[in-house]
Amino acid sequence: MTTIGFIGGGKMAEAIIKGLLSSKIVEPHDICAFDIAGSRLNQLFKAFRISADLKDNQQVLANSQTVILAVKPQDMDTVLAGLEISADKLVISIAAGITLAYLEKKFPGLPVVRVMPNNPALVQAGISAIAAGKNAKREHLEQAKKIFGAVGQVVEVDEKLMDAITGLSGSGPAFVYLVIEALAKAGEDLGIDKKEAEKLAIGTVMGAAQTMLQTGKSASELREMVASPGGTTIAGLKVLEEKKFFAALVEAVKAAAERSKKLSK
Repeated sequence: MTTIGFIGGGKMAEAIIKGLLSSKIVEPHDICAFDIAGSRLNQLFKAFRISADLKDNQQVLANSQTVILAVKPQDMDTVLAGLEISADKLVISIAAGITLAYLEKKFPGLPVVRVMPNNPALVQAGISAIAAGKNAKREHLEQAKKIFGAVGQVVEVDEKLMDAITGLSGSGPAFVYLVIEALAKAGEDLGIDKKEAEKLAIGTVMGAAQTMLQTGKSASELREMVASPGGTTIAGLKVLEEKKFFAALVEAVKAAAERSKKLSK
């Protein structure tokens, strides 16, 4: 594995660094990073002992063979302005809405890969979608898969699906967290201790997901198994139907995907 440099040292960069080191794909001295916030660099150094004494993003480029752009999409132009691009680098972007065409314009001739990881990467339980640029060879794609495989599952996709994936798996965890929050709040309202209600809600969501994975049954099949005619679950599902919960969640994913599309422009 070649030296990996991070331009941006936020939570997702931290998650990837943690995964790389936990998986022993690289050693701390193989990773460098720069972030405009010195406090973030200090945190990364204290936590992982990586090379965090770089003075700017140019030094990240100079000291890395694989560069991961871990900055907000709206900051990308500013961050990349004035950088001198050298040859023989693999550039990976995890910024939502930043297209391969944009990256190839900024890094002419270099292999670029676009990745959409998600929040569960924080605990190595994420799922990342990756799309390769025209200059990226199979070896570059495998490099990207290896890096993001350290924080969860990886799927290779056509770039035209990236906005949809951003809405589904990129933003999706926030929607699931909201469901957990609502389940726990309902339990609390019904007299369950707050911590116990949260534990029950988390266990319910995790158990439901594991059941789908292990049985191979669809969500609708499993829902019907729980929803006995005239029973308690039917009463709850009726309320969700009246409140248009299913449709609202579908629209939420579409709205997030549309926002990703706008960011690309």
